[in-house]
Amino acid sequence: MSAAQDAAHPARPDAPSNWVVKWAHLVPAGGRVLDLACGYGRHARYFAARGHPVVACDRDSIALAALKGVRGIEPVLADLERGDPWPCEPDSFAGVVVTNYLHRPLFPALEAALSAGGVLIYETFLLGNEQYGKPSNPAFLLGRDELLAAFGRGLAVVGYEQGRIHRGKTALIQRLCAMRSTNLSNDLEPPGCP
Repeated sequence: MSAAQDAAHPARPDAPSNWVVKWAHLVPAGGRVLDLACGYGRHARYFAARGHPVVACDRDSIALAALKGVRGIEPVLADLERGDPWPCEPDSFAGVVVTNYLHRPLFPALEAALSAGGVLIYETFLLGNEQYGKPSNPAFLLGRDELLAAFGRGLAVVGYEQGRIHRGKTALIQRLCAMRSTNLSNDLEPPGCP
């Protein structure tokens, strides 16, 4: 895992992102989840442990090999930036998780992959992160409010943040949680939460 990837999640590199954990309860129980650019599968493993069948997609065959045989996880090798076909049907996922990855041409496919009531949980680096290290290429850094502009029209935004984090390394990130929903009557907290 790169230093850039380490910046946006807790000290243990295999621990799921706090942002993903915060919103995971919104993904319908037992619903299929896509972990895009999954790396070694920290989020794929997290959702599989929660009872979700997971499609873990990445271009790194070595990282995906670590997921082979893990119950509830289907590793899919695809280099989407080089033109491999999008491996997902529209309306086929209750949850889509993307962390520490940005390839803007995939935005419409990510939204289309969500089924009714499906949840998109997205977290990656923001323009200005170059002052703290990698990623520093503007092509891999979100502009201000870019996730809101990309997904806020077609999905119901339930959580959004952008700013600086300090977890071993300082980084600038942007985070979004949004649902395919016509209203916001969805439960944002599980029953019994104060």
